[in-house]
Order: sequence, then structure tokens, then C-alpha cells
Amino acid sequence: MGTPEFAVPSLDILYKNGYEIVGVITAPDKPAGRGKKLSESAVKKFALQNGLPLLQPEKLKSPDFIQQLKNLKADLQVVVAFRMLPEIVWKMPRLGTFNLHASLLPKYRGAAPMNWAIINGETETGLTTFFLDQLIDTGEIIFNEKILINPDETLGKLHDEMMIKGADLVLKTTRAIQEGNVKLTKQDLILSGEVEIKPAPKIHKTDCKINWNNKCSEIYNLVRGLSPYPAAFSEFISPDNKKILFKIFKATIEKDNHDHIPGTILTDKKSFLIIAANGGFINIIELQLAGKKKMYVSDFLRGFKISENWRVE
Repeated sequence: MGTPEFAVPSLDILYKNGYEIVGVITAPDKPAGRGKKLSESAVKKFALQNGLPLLQPEKLKSPDFIQQLKNLKADLQVVVAFRMLPEIVWKMPRLGTFNLHASLLPKYRGAAPMNWAIINGETETGLTTFFLDQLIDTGEIIFNEKILINPDETLGKLHDEMMIKGADLVLKTTRAIQEGNVKLTKQDLILSGEVEIKPAPKIHKTDCKINWNNKCSEIYNLVRGLSPYPAAFSEFISPDNKKILFKIFKATIEKDNHDHIPGTILTDKKSFLIIAANGGFINIIELQLAGKKKMYVSDFLRGFKISENWRVE
């Protein structure tokens, strides 16, 4: 059970290691793009390419879907980046249902664990497999694996690394369950220690707006944790108060106790575009104006006349 690209390597590794995939469950096709043509999920595309049985339920509690699921007679259900399952679904297989989650549970329960780990400036995160229960991301832990977050790592890089390592953990977990060689850890036992629990809720547009009064390290982490999607954004403000929205995809940080007002622009109008923040500067490397293509800052400055009497907010 899965939908996006992140779930494909996990399905692929089980398929290539000889497990009988009796069914692939993914999201219904959705309109996408300007033409609103129906778009198939990455998991659906893989299933079709490999001739795997496919179900795309609108509602996971519908009697038709429940019956179709029962007819598959699955021994085990594997969930990677899917929806919250009703109890009648996750209790169905004789060996249970396990989920791959992109954090070291119980830290970062929720929909966007990779984003929030980077945004919060974590230096490590990880992957966890656990059996599903009634609440979100609270079931008994099967395995977990730590993954370092480099100081300049973006969401995109971390996503790709965790996607591949997650598939290996899915295979390891499946084999352990098959062999009856699983030692479970209750998350309550971890919570009783000195673990700081941080949530990982879905990212909303308001989370992506840069506040230039924040510490420069917080802004830098926000840019990294939202790149390439949905991307941190701000607005150029011209001297006559014209506003132009832009997204930042890549930047560097320079810590410095300067006396510039946060949001002040420093530029040579050719090769660099630096924004003052609290305790330092953000040096923009790659950005995108609303309705335009993503570009490097040197290309941007050649086509967009901006000066230090502009500012950002």
C-alpha cells in the first residue's frame, strides 16, 4: 500500500526478492497540471509495468473494497507513504500490517517527518518499521535505522537516501516477520526516557513563508527543509511597494553580528544576492519568481533589475 515515488523502491525490492505481491493498493488517479489530465501515482505505474494486481479505492471502508481485500488473502500488508488505514483493514492479514516511517519513532510522528527534522536543525533522523494500531505512528517498533543529516542537506537529498535505505529496511522487516524472528519495542518505553517528542504535521503554505526577523540559521534550515518542494518563499518589495513573490531552492549561510535591518538586500547586481537576517546573512544561490522557471542567481540578476533600495519581506 503506497502512492508516491518514495514507496516504489520498497515495492520493487519485495517483488525482485520473490515475494508474491497479491495486490497493490494505491490512490485513485487525480487531475494534475494545467490541462487537469488524470495522473497516475508512481506506485500504480510500477504495478502496471510489472503486471501486478491493482486496487485504487476511493474509500477504504467501502464494502466493495473490504471484500476485494479479503479475496486477496494476503498474509502481510506493507504500508509505505499511504493513507491512515481503518482497523478492519490493518487487522485483516494473519501476520499483521507494518508501516515504514521516515523518522526515529516516537520522534516526528505525522505526515512530514523529513521536512520537520531538517527545519528543526536536527543532525540525525532515521527510518522505523512498526506494526499499525489504532493511532497514527504509535504501534510497536520492529526495526529502526539512524541516518545522519549533513549541515547543507536538503529535503530532496534526504528523501532520495531514505527512499533507498527504507526499501532495504522493508525487506529486512518482511523477512524477520516471515521467519518469526521479531522483537517488538513499545513506543511507551521510549517515551518514558528522556526523548523530546516533536510533531511532524502536514506542511501548509503558512509554514513556508520566510520571516527575515528570525535567526539566519532558522531561515537556512527552513530553505533546506522545503527544497525542492514546496519551497520556502518570500517577496521582493520595490521602492514603490510593488511586491514580487519568489521561492528559494538553494542558499548558503553566513553568521555575522551585523547592523543591517532584517530583509535588507546586498547585491552587486551581477553575481550575488544576499539577504540580511537576525545574526547573519542568507546568500541565495537558486530561486524562482512566480510564473517563471527556476534559475541561478547570476541568471536572475541579468534579467531582473534589482538594487539595494529594494527589500524582502
